[in-house]
Amino acid sequence: MIDYLQEILTTLQKNRLRAIMTGFSVAWGIFMLILLLGSGSGLQNGMENNFKGTSKNALWIWSGNTQVAHGGLKAGRRIQFTDADMKALEKTFADDIDHVSGRFHLWGNAAVTYQKEYGNFSLEGVMPDFKHIQTVEMKEGRYINEPDIRDFRKVALMSVAVQKALFKEETPLGKYIRVGGVPFMVVGTFENPSNKDEKQLYLPLSTIRKVFNGSNKLGEMAVSTNALTVAENKRIEEGIRSTLAQRHHVAPDDKQALGIWNTLEHFKQAQGIFAGIRLFVWVIGIMTILAGIVGVSNIMIILVKERTKEIGIRKAIGATPWSVIRLVLSESVFITTIAGFIGLVAGMGLLAIVSNVLKGMAAQGNDIERQFFNPSADWGVAISALVILVLAGLIAGYIPARRAAAIKPIEALHDE
Repeated sequence: MIDYLQEILTTLQKNRLRAIMTGFSVAWGIFMLILLLGSGSGLQNGMENNFKGTSKNALWIWSGNTQVAHGGLKAGRRIQFTDADMKALEKTFADDIDHVSGRFHLWGNAAVTYQKEYGNFSLEGVMPDFKHIQTVEMKEGRYINEPDIRDFRKVALMSVAVQKALFKEETPLGKYIRVGGVPFMVVGTFENPSNKDEKQLYLPLSTIRKVFNGSNKLGEMAVSTNALTVAENKRIEEGIRSTLAQRHHVAPDDKQALGIWNTLEHFKQAQGIFAGIRLFVWVIGIMTILAGIVGVSNIMIILVKERTKEIGIRKAIGATPWSVIRLVLSESVFITTIAGFIGLVAGMGLLAIVSNVLKGMAAQGNDIERQFFNPSADWGVAISALVILVLAGLIAGYIPARRAAAIKPIEALHDE
């Protein structure tokens, strides 16, 4: 084995420039494949982070102005959801809906104060089921519960960003803040996994409407379904649209009057796009590697031609065709394996560096994690690519090896 290795190194050293250039093309091919796979992974992770804070099978329902006259009513009407609409959905789609919550956004971001600290933050009235639709990570305390809704309790749930703005390092649990001059007790803090810098306060839906609005209006509704496929979720979406259209005398095709965002549908569409990107990446990467393999095959052909006399002497003193084939294949595999490993390590190393830089940027509050985050290539995929590369090296060396094995000693000794 050592003799074989020494012989391979000696042969390649005589053709150092060719070997280096050929090895570089192979290393560059697998390096680019790893980078492309990592970049695709980073883009996909960024996309998935945008869906991280919401249920994958959620339906977000909002209202607008009618664009089409319907049922004797003119276009331009403003559609307003109420508690009755939410109860109708709960009753009609009891078998399809797991959770439902109304939402009421207090526009204008009322001033929120604590002692001498103050700020304008996003204020939203929600129900207990909202935590199953818009998922958040609880840091301290609890979420809005049913007694809060039933008893119109003046309690608040704040994001970590709001906590830092108002309380600094002080714990806010049990303390009172003023929202538009009205005292609310803080019962919990949370962090939105899809937007850690979000400055948001959640208040009980019943309380925020009673204190600031005095009606049973809803800004929008959100539901999570038990659908497992896009088709099932789409069926529920169309059923909800039809039910609400009938209740508010809206044309079924008036998408401006009744809007629904189907999270599962858009999530699957995004996944389909990235599946296509991954396929494209593999095609480009493999074509690049093949270019390097062709280079390996060419250099092997040249080496065989230059070593015709040597091969003839080997065969004259008893070398078998298989020993000649094994010699040439060993050189081919040696080049592809070493060059491929260098390209693999370089690609994985660069991805690790970029990933650490992006994590540092995200920790400092940068929104980069929702765009491009944690670019990485699975080691299993990388090793598989290297194995394929070695097999390709065998194939690349086989043709020149067969040519070498077919050389006749008498012809080789007369070759000039």
